[in-house]
Formats: sequence, C-alpha cells, structure tokens
Amino acid sequence: MRFGVLGPVTAWNDSGQPITLKGPRHRAVLARLIIARRRVVPVTTLVDDLWTDPPPGAVAAVRTFVAALRRALEPQRPPRAPAHLLVTRGPGYALHAESVDAWHFEEAVTSAATLVRLEEALSWWRGPAYADFAEEPWAAAERSRLTELHLRAIERQAETRLSLGLAAEAVPDLDAHVSDHPWREDAWRLLALALYRTGRQNDALTVLRRARTLLVERLGLDPTPELHQLEADILTQAPHLDHKPTDHVWARTTAAYDRTAPSSTRLESTVHLLRHLAVTGASGLQAAREHRLAAVTAAEELGDPDLIARVIGAYDVPAIWTRADDPQQAASIVAAAQRALRPDAHPATQARLLATIAIESRGTNATHAAHQAEQRARSLDDPALLAFALNGAFMQSFHTPGMAPTRDTIGAELVTLSSRNGLVTWEVLGHLIRLQARSALGDFPTADHHASQADHLAKRHELPLVDVFTTWYRALRQAGKTSAPEEEATYHQAASKLTGAMPGLEHGLLPLALLSVRLRHAQPAQTDDLDWGPHEPWTRPLVLLAQNRKNEAKESLHNVPTPPPNHLTEAMWCLTAQAAIALNDQETMNRAHTALKPAAAEQAGAASGLITLGPVAKYLEALKEPK
Repeated sequence: MRFGVLGPVTAWNDSGQPITLKGPRHRAVLARLIIARRRVVPVTTLVDDLWTDPPPGAVAAVRTFVAALRRALEPQRPPRAPAHLLVTRGPGYALHAESVDAWHFEEAVTSAATLVRLEEALSWWRGPAYADFAEEPWAAAERSRLTELHLRAIERQAETRLSLGLAAEAVPDLDAHVSDHPWREDAWRLLALALYRTGRQNDALTVLRRARTLLVERLGLDPTPELHQLEADILTQAPHLDHKPTDHVWARTTAAYDRTAPSSTRLESTVHLLRHLAVTGASGLQAAREHRLAAVTAAEELGDPDLIARVIGAYDVPAIWTRADDPQQAASIVAAAQRALRPDAHPATQARLLATIAIESRGTNATHAAHQAEQRARSLDDPALLAFALNGAFMQSFHTPGMAPTRDTIGAELVTLSSRNGLVTWEVLGHLIRLQARSALGDFPTADHHASQADHLAKRHELPLVDVFTTWYRALRQAGKTSAPEEEATYHQAASKLTGAMPGLEHGLLPLALLSVRLRHAQPAQTDDLDWGPHEPWTRPLVLLAQNRKNEAKESLHNVPTPPPNHLTEAMWCLTAQAAIALNDQETMNRAHTALKPAAAEQAGAASGLITLGPVAKYLEALKEPK
C-alpha cells in the first residue's frame, strides 16, 4: 500500500492500481493522518480541521469517513476484524503507513543522493503537495515544507550535474527555476556557474546582473556576498570556477556505475567506500556511520541472505575505543548480524559476522562471538580476516580489570601480521593497542615507540584520526613532569583536536582528564557545573565532597554502579575507591579492593592511553585487604 501527497492526495494498492477514496472529506481525513506521521489525531481535532463551523453530527460523520476509508484501504479485511492500517487509538485515529511518496522524497533529498536518485525523486512530484487542500490551515506547514524541499531538490540536481561535468544539461532547468522563483539566490549562482562552464561567460554575467536587478528593484533584497564574489571571479576567470579533471573522471565514472550496476552490487560497493570514508576523519567517520545502517537495511529489504552477510561483514573498519559513538546504531548492526549468521554459511562469512558482533557489542559481554570469530579466522588463509577477528578479541578483552597483558599480545600479533601483509590500517591499530597496553603496564618507553610508529604510518597514509590518540597520549605523558596548571593546559590543547572526531570518546573526557590531574596533585575535584558525560556516576561523589556536601556524597556513593567493561574500568573503580576512603565506606572499599586486585601491576586509567590516575597499587594499599 502506497500513499501519494506530492500532488492530489491518492493511494495505490500493492498492484499499483489507484484506490477510490470517495469524497473530499474522506481524502481530507486521510491527508490529515498522513501529516501526523503515524501519531494519533484526536477525533475532536479532525472535526475542527474538516469544518469551520462543525455540524451537530460531525463526530459521527468522521467515524463514517474512517469506516469508508478502512473498507477502501483493507478490502480483504473480514467484517468486525480489527483494522491494521487505519487504527483506533485512544481518543482518535492513526494511520500506520509505511510508504508515502513525501517521506521517500524527503529521505532522497536530505541524504547524500546520487544524480539518478535525485532525478527519480523529482519524477514523483505530481504537482503542489496536498494539492486538494491548498487553502486548509492544517496542511499549510507541511505544504510549505515540502515545497521548499522540492525547490532544494532542483538545486541539488543542478549542483550534482555541475559536479559531474554536465553543465549544459543543468542550464535549461535552472533557467526555468529562477524565472519561477527569482528570490532563490543559490539558483542564480548555479545558473551563472553552469553558463560559465559551458563557455558562455557573457551570458553568465548577464544572469548575475539580471539577478541583482530582480532582487533589488522587485524584492528589495541586497544580493549576497557570494553572488558579488562569483561575478568578480567570472570577470577574472578564476581557476577555481573550472571543473577539476580528477573530479570529472570520478563523477562521470560513479554516475555511469550508478546507472548500470545492479542494486546489490552498488550496495556492496557502497560499504567498501564507507570503509575508506570512516578512516578519513571526523566528517568522514560521521558520514560513514550515518550511511552504514542504511546500507544494511537496504540489503535486508532485498532479502538475499548472502548479500546481507556480505554488506554487514565488509565494514571491517579498525576500532580502538570501547564506547560506541552511536549505541542505538551499534545495537541495530549487532541484531542484523545475528539474523544473518547461518550455520551453513562459509566459515569466512561466519567469522566476519561474529567479529562484527564482537566489535559492535563493545561494553557488553560478547566474548563467545569474539572467540568463535578468531577460531574460524585462524583456520583460513586470510590475514585481513584474522586482523578483523583480532580486533573483535581486543574489544572483548575488558570484561575484568587487569587484562593489559592480554591486549598487548593481541596488539603485537596485529603489528606483525599487518606489517607482513601490507595491512596499514590494521598495523596502526596494533600500534595503538600496544600504546594503550604498555601505558597501562607503566612501560612508557615502549608506548612512546608505538606512538611514533602510529604517527609515521598515519602521516604517510593520511589517517588523521590517529593524531587524536597520540596527542592525548602525549598529554598523559606529562603526568608528574610539570605543574598541575601546565598539565591541564596540555589537556585543553589535546581536547581541541577531539571536537567532533568521535562522540563516544569525546563526551566527558576533558573534565575527566582534568580531574585526573587534580587527584594526582592531591587537589579536590572540580566544583564547576561540568558535563561529565558517561563518567558522571563515578565522579559525582568526589564533586559533592569537594562542595562539602558529605551526606549527599554518601548517598551518591551508595548508588554508584559497577563500572562497565571498557578502557576506563580501573579508573572508575579508583574514583570510587577515593570517595569510599574519604567517607570511610568500608563495604564500598571492600568492593573496590576486590575489583582492582587483578590490576595491581597497572596504572589506573592508562589503559585508555589518554589519562592516568597513578598506580593501582597505591589505591590497593589505601584500601587494604577486605575485612
């Protein structure tokens, strides 16, 4: 069942045939429910929307319209059987629509759509949105929003054509567009640029002057600086206005691929592109994260189990941090991988899915999946697959404190395996793992070596995210070497590189780092109103103590949860221990001692490669043996 509102409101059945919707008020009810996007619309709201002066039988009339719509939309539904599409909920009705042309149109226009996808989306536009209800106040906001999306889609189509070197094809549509919508300055800019790139410099300048005349004389608007700058650039034939040959080759090739390759092949190729995008930096990582789940969802919709497994397992991007940037998406990827995991699949496919589960389950217990992935990978002659599986083993090596030696072994194997087989990103991961593990073990000369190796590879192969970790590591290395203010300044500098890079790492890290400096210098916690992020439950007792709110600190400490298994597990236990000692909470002291004892030889927090609270042994000595 599909619904259309990009023009007159209509509906089509699964065979693509239009459904008869009777009178205008029936269509108005349907349109009003579509605008609500599956939310309940009370009957009283429908009455107010359908009539300026509702008649006495308005509520009964609405129910009649709904009954007629149900018969039209679900003709096979047995009498008195509950409706599944147009349902009664509480005080009103909701339409459980799945396919609405406006929703698909919005998704296509707001995503990183290709030219083919944009042209397809524009073909769905059958006229003004909700054309039957142009004068209805309840439709005004949605009509306006969709109209703006439509105008932006035309401009995005032109932008894409220009990026593909198709300037001549962009001119006719843009010329009509600016005639109909002269206030769209971006459209004027695109038209002038398209004309310039087709060798029509004088026409491009004429267009810009026409735009200025219309904007100033008819609309009373001053042209933007961008339009003035474009005119100056065209006059001087600025080199940046020309389409770059490398861009042209890339754009033409991808456009041809998009037109000719089967959808399944395009999906797999998309994931391979996302892999490379993820290691290019903050914006690339964010874009890869946004589109990865969409690719998996699209593969599942095609219903090919092997394709689903390939699309999920192909995203073998090295992962170094144990807190997900987007936990909800990670859970969705894990669920999809579990659905795709079949006992009759090839061992390599099974290993990739299991490694995906182990990596995306970071912070939870998926050690069994990690072990199975590694077991299968070792039975195959595929170094890249083994590296992926080892990454899963690393992500599942935080389930108990004191596992730095295990992680160091994993990192050492990754470095050796990757350097022998030219797997650069996995080699970098191996060095970063060893940097963290050797820091946790207090072996900073070796950690320094791995930081330098990671930096060297990152610079040579353009992997900017590596610098985030090595910069923070060098801030950690200032511990005990300078004064507290100097250490804090170094962390502030390191934090500037982290902004927007990795949300799962960034949130609350700077306040935690500054707290680590204060505790090592025997100073109280910060009392400012800071965003501690996920670390708040373990820092709060110390903050309350610093504010002389002892009773609240006791209550907060009593409610503090067990730290989740991640890079900062030992650090959170040490913060808990510090507060418990200050409050003489023997029960919590005993818990902290038991938890920290396996990590007696490690530096608290240094497993992150980012902060340190000093030797765990110091905390154990202060806690003593449990009584």
